[in-house]
Amino acid sequence: MRMTLVRTVTLVCLQLLLLFVECRVNGMKCPETDPLPVPHEWYQPGDLLIGGITSQIIYTFHRVPFTDHPLQKLFELPEMVTKFYQHALALAFAVNGINENPHILPNITLGFHILDSYYDAKMTYRTTLHMLFKSQGFQPNYKCDSRRKMIAIVGGYDAAGSFHVADILGIYKIPMEGYLTYGSFAPEERDVTESPSFFRMVPNETPQYMGIIQLLLHFEWTWVGLFAVDEHSGEHFLQAMEMLFFQNRICLDFTVKIPNQSKWDTLGDVNDLILNVYRPLTQSKANTFIIYGKALTMIMINTWVVLGDPGYEENSLYRKVWILTAQVDFIDRGIINGFSSYMFQGALSFTVCTDELLGFRKFLLNINPYWTEHNDFLKEFWEESFLCTLSNSKEPIKINETCTGEERLESLPGHIFEMPMLGHSYSISNAVYAVALALHAMYSSRPNHRATVGDKRDAYPPSQPWKLYSFLQGLSFNNSAGETMSFNRNKEMGTGFDIMNMVMFPNKSFLRVKVGRVDLDAREGKGFIIHDNMIVWHRHFNQVVPVSVCNDPCPPGYHKQKKEGEKFCCYDCSSCPKGKFSNHKDMDDCFKCPEDQYPSKDQDGCIPKMLSFLSFEEPLGISLVSLALSLSLITALVLGIFIKHRDTPIVKANNRNITYTLLISLLFCFLCSLLFLGEPSKVTCLLRQSAFGLIFTVAVSCVLAKTITVVVAFVATKPGSSMRKWVGKRLASFMVISCSLIQASICTVWLGTSPPFPDFDTQSLTTEIIVECNEGSVIMFYIVLGYMGLLSLISLLVAFVARKLPDSFNEAKSITFSMLMFCSVWLCFVPTYLSTKGKQMVAVEIFSILVSSTGLLTCIFSLKCYVIMLRPDVNQKNHFMRKN
Repeated sequence: MRMTLVRTVTLVCLQLLLLFVECRVNGMKCPETDPLPVPHEWYQPGDLLIGGITSQIIYTFHRVPFTDHPLQKLFELPEMVTKFYQHALALAFAVNGINENPHILPNITLGFHILDSYYDAKMTYRTTLHMLFKSQGFQPNYKCDSRRKMIAIVGGYDAAGSFHVADILGIYKIPMEGYLTYGSFAPEERDVTESPSFFRMVPNETPQYMGIIQLLLHFEWTWVGLFAVDEHSGEHFLQAMEMLFFQNRICLDFTVKIPNQSKWDTLGDVNDLILNVYRPLTQSKANTFIIYGKALTMIMINTWVVLGDPGYEENSLYRKVWILTAQVDFIDRGIINGFSSYMFQGALSFTVCTDELLGFRKFLLNINPYWTEHNDFLKEFWEESFLCTLSNSKEPIKINETCTGEERLESLPGHIFEMPMLGHSYSISNAVYAVALALHAMYSSRPNHRATVGDKRDAYPPSQPWKLYSFLQGLSFNNSAGETMSFNRNKEMGTGFDIMNMVMFPNKSFLRVKVGRVDLDAREGKGFIIHDNMIVWHRHFNQVVPVSVCNDPCPPGYHKQKKEGEKFCCYDCSSCPKGKFSNHKDMDDCFKCPEDQYPSKDQDGCIPKMLSFLSFEEPLGISLVSLALSLSLITALVLGIFIKHRDTPIVKANNRNITYTLLISLLFCFLCSLLFLGEPSKVTCLLRQSAFGLIFTVAVSCVLAKTITVVVAFVATKPGSSMRKWVGKRLASFMVISCSLIQASICTVWLGTSPPFPDFDTQSLTTEIIVECNEGSVIMFYIVLGYMGLLSLISLLVAFVARKLPDSFNEAKSITFSMLMFCSVWLCFVPTYLSTKGKQMVAVEIFSILVSSTGLLTCIFSLKCYVIMLRPDVNQKNHFMRKN
């Protein structure tokens, strides 16, 4: 309520000021004040009028004090922005099209009244009052011309001008239910509830925010500069974009606020403004600049750059990628004509979505200096555009050329005037049709409208213009381009913006090429489209996508490391730690590969690990298989020798059955080593350790039985010994069976509770996956080994004690050596086994099995085989008895 009151008082005061200004214009005595120009206008009468407020003139209200400056005229003389004359022409084109259509507003001639706002708040207020109240003379608060029936106003290229007009309409309670703006600005500029009749012909700026972010992310531009107009809309843009930049990890190298003015008071102000733009351009490492502004923004930037460095066209620092918002356009002043096509080559511009309306180009081609009356814009436009002077001009001739009247608009470069329909012109034409169709619908809804057409001026009475609001809100129509137009719930028309690529030519003309689009749902990434192959970049980039980053990106195999005191977009690159990788540029951290993969040499990717197991095909496997089979054959040969010579004294003397059992167990010991070769399976894992433990237990038990038999036999020979009953085969058989049953029981418990199973070890080796047998219960595995080791140690001790007993057939010495070798092998096996991985670990166990079995076979049976085969004369009972 307080803000509304303040605004009301301000506007009333401004109205009084405008009265004094009008007094001076009419020749009356008024207090001294700066003169305001008479508003340019274009009036076409009609039964109903569409009001238009445009911004065509750049006017300097303060004379610059540096009168000797060579560019003084640049800051003093009013100039027309000729390019925006198309906006006024679009309104006239739409009105003419409606008047020529018998199905829209029949029996009614639609007229228009277009006035200039001069890009100034005071002139905007005055222009609005002029439109509402002026007839023959300007008398605010008095509407003297009842024949002028204004039904709607189309205007407001920017937010400030639009709301200035809305303020006047609100103060005077003008029942203008059709105020339509054609500029895009932030939705938060003003609550729509304050202006219920406020319609926007284009979407608000929100899609542009996300479109800019999507564009930067698409091209990986993370280091950018930003120019924003120094006013409320620019401040809102900065706040919104800074948050989005942070969320998407994009950094601002600099932010420059562009003064929202077209006048400067001192030469120092001009120099400061030039440096404000020139210094960031020359010192910034960013190659992407974003410009948020208004119609005059590009004029200011281009002027500052030209004045700051006349040789800028040769300076590579100005070869940048420019991103422009929808309110910014390529326009130029007629005085200095310094627009640089070279500077903005390849720029990307967000524009209001447009299409070519039928007949508009033909309409433009028919325009000449004498085309229409009551058009104050046309003469100024013609002289500024074609740099000539009309023959009937009363102003001083600025150039030595007279306009012929044969000039054509299509010959003008794009920064002066464009023949294709601009987005804002497209919106203005749609606005005029929206008002006309809504008014037609409002009239058609009256039940007795046919009875009131006797007087065409009464056919469309504006007595209840507020009803136009509801008809506009629900309006939907197809324009001549075939596009369906309607207002959404926010009273906005359209869904997004086009992304145009600016292709510049040496004659300062340019071509707009549509390369993408951004819609309202761009926040989800679905409404953003960009065609990279259609973009023409600045020739400095050689058609390679420009790079705009604080520093070179970190290549794969490296990760970003923060620089102290710098923004997060500036960083160092560090190589990935061992065992980690990064496969993209600029990764924040390195990652571990999946368990079945390992990092490449450059740590820029993962390589699948190879399965590792001791196979039959590799050299080590072949060697072990050959050795095991050879030893098996030797053992079988020894067994055959002993069976063949079973009746000889040397075979009979040491318990033939135990000897056979020992040889058979040694044969199986050599063969069980083959279970450890090849890829582990469920069956081989179950048999490996259990078979090994049980077979070796039988072998060691046989050795122990042989040793104890010798000891018992010696003790039993003493007179009165009670050990005589143990002499014979029963003791040896009992010991072998009992020791073997204990080991068999341990293995049964092991296999029944936690059996071994095939497993994959992905951690032990970097480049390989070890296919192994998981022992299931490690404790049971070591109990099996421990029990076998206990039997071996007992055998060694007993054999060591019995080695000197007097007996011709005493095997204690050979058993001692064999068990000493056996125990040494398995004592070395344990630490070696635990310190190796993969196939080496399997090879260690196979080698231990073969060596320990070979030791038993060699030490116990080699001498006996020698005697049996080569010294049969020694293998006689008499010989052993005589020796004894």
